[in-house]
Amino acid sequence: MAAKDRLMLIRQQVETEKKVTVTNLSRTYQVTEETIRRDLEKLEAEGFLTRTFGGAVYNHTAQRENVHFYKRAAINIGEKKKIAAAFFDILKNKSTIATDSSTTVMEAVKMLKDKELTILSASTEIFRELGDTDIRIISTGGMFNKRTLSLQGQAAKETVQRYHVNIVLISCKGLDIEKGVTDTNESEAEVKKCMIQQAEEVALLVDHTKFGKTAFAHLLDFEDLDYLVTDQKPEDEWIQLCEKKNIQLIY
Repeated sequence: MAAKDRLMLIRQQVETEKKVTVTNLSRTYQVTEETIRRDLEKLEAEGFLTRTFGGAVYNHTAQRENVHFYKRAAINIGEKKKIAAAFFDILKNKSTIATDSSTTVMEAVKMLKDKELTILSASTEIFRELGDTDIRIISTGGMFNKRTLSLQGQAAKETVQRYHVNIVLISCKGLDIEKGVTDTNESEAEVKKCMIQQAEEVALLVDHTKFGKTAFAHLLDFEDLDYLVTDQKPEDEWIQLCEKKNIQLIY
């Protein structure tokens, strides 16, 4: 059996059974346990599963997030609008902004239609939202992800590295006190990291459901964050963290 066929079958088995062991997979596909471990490493790198001692479990969170941009845009829309409104006063004084392709950040972008500014973006949706305005849009280019309407890959990163911006707006899939800010899509996370490096300030826009969650790919540490913008007052431990890390908390 070819390796790609075995990977496909393992993927199907994990999705069906939710939990698998290296030993059983080795017997089923008649390959060594080391071969199975390498297969599981590849699937974990994709965010499809999480390896455990002796096996792996299905990554429910990552697969739930693998839905189209427009479907995600309708989820928690009220919270996203609150976040956008809460941060507007700070954004209105910026002249150059970088944005990721998240639905939360897009709500903030919509409020900037009457402003004179330049936006560097990894989103293709931004052309639909701002195409008829006077805002100068610089696209990162790169590989197009039709589900997230985002641009990814080396070409996108190289474009970002040619510019410097006042502030970058990003969102994420999880915030954990110990593990920092994480995301499900590693390719998108790499472009966001480049934007963070090129920005004077970093703003994280997330609704309350993301607190206490951990996703697949590490995005940034709290030391690198200037603003944390959310839709409601977080728990005391988050308020204390922001005070300790000198993060401006806005809700």
